[in-house]
Amino acid sequence: MSGPENSRRLSLFCHPDTPARAVWSVAVDVDLSFEEGFALRFVVEGEIGAVVLPQGDGELVIADSVTDGLWQSTCFEAFLTEEGQPDYTEFNYAPDGRWACYQFDDYRSLLRVDDLAPWTMEVERAADRYAIRIEPGIFPDNGSKLALAAVIEEGDGTKSYWALAHPPGKPDFHHPDCFALTLEARGRA
Repeated sequence: MSGPENSRRLSLFCHPDTPARAVWSVAVDVDLSFEEGFALRFVVEGEIGAVVLPQGDGELVIADSVTDGLWQSTCFEAFLTEEGQPDYTEFNYAPDGRWACYQFDDYRSLLRVDDLAPWTMEVERAADRYAIRIEPGIFPDNGSKLALAAVIEEGDGTKSYWALAHPPGKPDFHHPDCFALTLEARGRA
């Protein structure tokens, strides 16, 4: 993707009931172009060797079909909706190239599984930093609402849940409060 109209880094916040042991921070770089789609780059900082991740880096081989249940281990997620609408799309990306896409017609009301595979997934790995860059292969509308989240599993079984915003209670990335980012192009809002 060349020349995004809007690029920014956003911090995700760990849910207070699920503290991480090995992870210090999770952020997402959002590159947005209404003509070329958008890219997400999730950046995890901490003791990366303690996080459940495959070895290696570079471009991932993207799985041929949907894999359900990715959220049960380390997984990076995006949820997209239109302002004021109850329906939304959920995108799940595992660090080994597996993915899933779901269409909901209302809060947690699954309409169908979708076959919208990402265009690309690339990984960078160091001792204290892991990044996965994803081009979901979609073209959001100006004013769309986006929720960004991550489930991080550590080798000892600890799971932490990270999001732009958390509703009260247990972690729930589907909750409307999580759709905290409005996608707007400079000069188009």
